[in-house]
Amino acid sequence: MAQTRHTSPTPLEQVQRRHRVGVVRTARKAPSARRLSAEDERLLNQVLQREQDFIDSEAFYEPEAERKIYDLAPDIQKPDTTWYHPVMDDLSSTRTRSVKSSQQVILTGAEEKVLFHQFNYARYRVWKLQQEVQESPSRKPSPEQAEAILSWHRRAEVIREQIAETNLALVLAMAKRTRMSEVDFADLVSEGNMALLRAVDKFDAGRGYKFSTYACRAILKAFSRQGMKLSKYRQRFPTDFDPKLEKSNYLETKRATFEKDAAEEVREIVLNNRADLTDVERTVIEHRFGLESESGEKPMTLEQVGQIIGVTKERVRQIQNKAMEKIRLELEAKFLGTRDLEEEAPEAEAASAN
Repeated sequence: MAQTRHTSPTPLEQVQRRHRVGVVRTARKAPSARRLSAEDERLLNQVLQREQDFIDSEAFYEPEAERKIYDLAPDIQKPDTTWYHPVMDDLSSTRTRSVKSSQQVILTGAEEKVLFHQFNYARYRVWKLQQEVQESPSRKPSPEQAEAILSWHRRAEVIREQIAETNLALVLAMAKRTRMSEVDFADLVSEGNMALLRAVDKFDAGRGYKFSTYACRAILKAFSRQGMKLSKYRQRFPTDFDPKLEKSNYLETKRATFEKDAAEEVREIVLNNRADLTDVERTVIEHRFGLESESGEKPMTLEQVGQIIGVTKERVRQIQNKAMEKIRLELEAKFLGTRDLEEEAPEAEAASAN
């Protein structure tokens, strides 16, 4: 019996279907039937809003087609995807991650044909139920039809996922072969995974080709589109992203300016002797920090300063600490106003005593 392949609806028909297809509340029409959950109703509406696409086959119209395609089909090994961590892969030649032979599942042409027949038959049943809903007077699915649509849709999704996971190695192989330096590896793998899923939906196993042949070309074509898209983006926005532009150096600049101002203030205090330093203390500070030279000579060590003034380096340290304390008090008096507070304290005590 000759069968014609279905055609996709026009955009107008899809819009009209969204408005006229709804879900029958099971509590009203069939109290004894299982009530659909909110998630099931959402999924059902999503499936009914778009006509299900599938690759047609004469095997779908044979007697007992469902039993032949599912019950009499051989068991096919499920893939192991525990090895699949593409973002963590190191693309160097020394540490490139590969699939172990015990983890890899390679399907024969016959096994691929079985899986794709099961996948497309489930989608065909969804499409057939959609047609029945459209031909009904209410244009709404009955509880039994809703359950059947969800069941066949989920079965198709499970088989689709199995086919895609079995061929995940193709995406990594094509991504490492392409090596597009301007595209991030994770983005490349993501684009390849989407292309792999689209290839599963469009592949016709009845033509006798291996799925890997079709999928590899689809993945490489997706990589090419990704590269062209990025190239057009760079032409429109030629400036490269610079992470330094997002980081402010305000704190570093403010701190450097403060340190420079503080150093100049200390130099002014020492040279003008505003901290009442003794001659020995001034000599130690000037030689230890190079304040006596305008040419920026290197500061002397404690031992070198001790040889100049004729004392030990430990004594030089003591003199330096005492001089630094006087300079600190002078800085606090200027910037924090502690001197004014100290001068006002005796006056406040005298006023309180009176």
